[in-house]
Amino acid sequence: MTGNTNLKLAFFAFIIFCGASFGQGNSKFRVVLDPGHGGKDYGAIYHGFIEKNIALNVALKVGKLLEDQGVQVIFTRKTDVFIELTERPNIANKADADIFVSIHCNGEVKKTAFGTETFVIGPTKNASNLEVAKHENSVITLESNYKVKYAGFDPNAPETIIGIVLQQEQNINQSIDLASKMQDGFTNVVKRKNRSVKQAPFWVLHKTAMPSILIELGFLSYQPEGEYLNSEAGQNEMAQSIAKSIVAYKKEYFTAGTQDYKEPAEVPVVSKPVAEPKAKPVAETKTDEPKPSAPVTAADKGVVFKVQISASSKVLELSPSNFKGLSNISKDSSTEVIKYFYGATADYAQARGELLEEAKAKGYTSAFVVAFKDGKKITVQEALKR
Repeated sequence: MTGNTNLKLAFFAFIIFCGASFGQGNSKFRVVLDPGHGGKDYGAIYHGFIEKNIALNVALKVGKLLEDQGVQVIFTRKTDVFIELTERPNIANKADADIFVSIHCNGEVKKTAFGTETFVIGPTKNASNLEVAKHENSVITLESNYKVKYAGFDPNAPETIIGIVLQQEQNINQSIDLASKMQDGFTNVVKRKNRSVKQAPFWVLHKTAMPSILIELGFLSYQPEGEYLNSEAGQNEMAQSIAKSIVAYKKEYFTAGTQDYKEPAEVPVVSKPVAEPKAKPVAETKTDEPKPSAPVTAADKGVVFKVQISASSKVLELSPSNFKGLSNISKDSSTEVIKYFYGATADYAQARGELLEEAKAKGYTSAFVVAFKDGKKITVQEALKR
């Protein structure tokens, strides 16, 4: 069987299985896909691989998969044109989009790093995270009058970070959950190295008015990964994984409680994962790798509902004074962005009512219910079926 036939079957299987997983109201769910760079802005260039082209190809494939299922997709660009950075979030805001997904590729001078990472907006003290943000933000210098347009945006300035946190507070929890779904798909299905969910001060995420993420598909500077991302098979696989994660996010946040819930199909992997370099790569900072999860306690056994109240790269003691007087706080430290939860109960009605109301009354207005099975996060729909 030829490679092309395999790919066609993969796409066909994805469409058939995902078709059953979509409920009604898809036209109301709007996704803005933002292929990074374009036109005179080439992005990262290594070994002949060009970021703007790969980002566009993958975005178009993601859009086609979603459109085939009735999801409304808006692109910031569909051709090789230069779009000003300030215009990209404007497109999403004007469209009243439900999520914003910006697609990019990474690169670094040592040419040894590889793997996927997904960013949400926020402050960072991690030098490598900040460098990624600075690289993606640097496109503003290609725009006319950029010093006026972007006045006041300084990723190193405390006042800028405070503004970012305040503007994105309502969306950060959902952004992190969407980013986590992306990384889970890249890691568990497409078998890419997991560089975790991270925070950094990206302009394009700073100005959006909905849950927003920025995906770094991999490192063009690491030649085996660049070859994979530049290939048709690699782009198909990454696109299918992104689309599957968006489907899962939509089902969790926009059709909660439906009885006909069905998980999207697994993405068939056509090509082999990128091999690790024979020579051991230069050691990366510890924050590039997920932190170990806390051990599962007796209280976490079985299906447990909690209320996610906040997420931050800052490590907080689990005392009421740090959480507006709320006690019974737990956390998930498995990624660089730590999630904090209030309460724990096997009764969904109690979580959806009493616990959620208490969290919101304390000022956590964007809090929402999440579910766990033996300490592992699952969707609320899965939990309600058990």
